[in-house]
Amino acid sequence: MSYQERDIYGMYKSPQFATPLMANGPGPYLMGAETLIGNNVVNKAGQSLGDIKEIMLEVGTGRVAYAVLSFSTYLGLSEKLFAVPWRSLTLDTVQQCFVLDVDVERLKTAPGFDKGHWPNMQDVDWERSVHSHYGSKLS
Repeated sequence: MSYQERDIYGMYKSPQFATPLMANGPGPYLMGAETLIGNNVVNKAGQSLGDIKEIMLEVGTGRVAYAVLSFSTYLGLSEKLFAVPWRSLTLDTVQQCFVLDVDVERLKTAPGFDKGHWPNMQDVDWERSVHSHYGSKLS
């Protein structure tokens, strides 16, 4: 489901958003966090990498740090979660999804976790390993 389909407040329904680039208004420069939960994530080859389950904010700065991506493994029998640095994602306004420049096999080897065992995201070593895996810089 796309962010436009989850827009319960009508922020993307204005006529100014009729174009794919949505140059005016809240999106894509500013977007409602709730409308991003559930958005599909694909790679540049168009392969599905899962969907966004949560958005992690740095409370002190208000900066979005990570999107928590859900990826179903082997026939969807098990679900693995990945904290993907927000800067590693790009919004495709035409397809209304996010793009992560990583192939499926690389994602499978990314630092991940299950929903009952979240990592300590304040751990500097964990943060370095995540950013290193996706080739993004620590801020």
